[in-house]
Amino acid sequence: MSELIPRIDGAVVLVGVDFGLPHFDGELEELGLLAQTAGLEPVARLVCKRRAPDAALFVGSGKADEIRELAELHRASEVVFDQSLSPAQQRNLERQLGIAVYDRTFLILEIFAQRARSHEGKLQVELARLQYLSTRLVRRWSHLERQTGGAGVRGGPGEKQIELDRRMISESIKRTRERLSKVQRQRGTQRRQRERRDTFNISLVGYTNAGKSSLFNALVKARAYAADQLFATLDTTTRQLYLGDARRKVSISDTVGFIRDLPHGLIDAFKATLQEAVDADLLLHVVDASNPHHPEQMAEVQAVLKEIDADVVPQLLVFNKLDALESTQHPLHLEDEIEVDGLLVTRIFLSAHTGEGLPALRAELAQRSHSVPDDMPPEGGAELHEATD
Repeated sequence: MSELIPRIDGAVVLVGVDFGLPHFDGELEELGLLAQTAGLEPVARLVCKRRAPDAALFVGSGKADEIRELAELHRASEVVFDQSLSPAQQRNLERQLGIAVYDRTFLILEIFAQRARSHEGKLQVELARLQYLSTRLVRRWSHLERQTGGAGVRGGPGEKQIELDRRMISESIKRTRERLSKVQRQRGTQRRQRERRDTFNISLVGYTNAGKSSLFNALVKARAYAADQLFATLDTTTRQLYLGDARRKVSISDTVGFIRDLPHGLIDAFKATLQEAVDADLLLHVVDASNPHHPEQMAEVQAVLKEIDADVVPQLLVFNKLDALESTQHPLHLEDEIEVDGLLVTRIFLSAHTGEGLPALRAELAQRSHSVPDDMPPEGGAELHEATD
């Protein structure tokens, strides 16, 4: 491309490779939403098919040339792949394309870094980013291949600069883990205090943008941030909810949303945040009923729950966004049962936006929380704990 034609900062080409897997997003719709959430502007999309990833370039040299031409045509400054790339593949692609190349994992990490608000959330994101960066040093800086000799030594044996940087990152990871461990112990103390009060704990889980925060706000009249975008909220917020039918209060928590191919580093780093789900007495699995891919999204959530040992916690399925369904798609009954991983699970259709179906959900929660008299006033909704900076 001519040097007289500048790249457009933030303009990206989205690339997806179909390896024949059932969850492949042929339209790259979710990747486009992730890119926009991260502040990027998709200007072109390219999808190709392969039996297996190319070891050097992931897509092969011919397709890499096609991506370069597409980026030049649209003056894109970056390319984002819908799959995870190895450090070597990322380095080779950048040399071949002449522009920055990122993968889905990096994009999710960037969004988490932008959205984390609490001290714990920021530490968790920093840990995941450091772990990701530690595998990418060779890709980013060619000067790190030089060796550095000791004082007064020219050309003698010494420690490679890349090894120095890796050691610095390793030390940063260790410090961040220690700080995060301290915060997690504090959260554990708060959790034990709730347990001593014999509080019934409910956690909202679900695919990102399923409407968890909107439902949370509707139930407890909170003002948690909610928007029609991926990962609108990252930090766990816990409030008390009074259930009149059971004459008792329960603890309800809004947790971070899940997504396909969630980086393992983030699952590990957000263990404390997701611990709310592990320790819950009931999971409200919120599903976007209007999304045609909701069965695959449900499967992804179940997979993450299994990974954090929360798959044994009883679930209640909440099919949200009833108002977004066409009239021909509306269910005959707002409450039924469906099979999930071989078990029959109660499902409730509702709209957190209009309030339709909320009374049925409250009644079901009251029944499951056991009827125990409580002196808490019916208006409830008082804050129990909310993560803030």
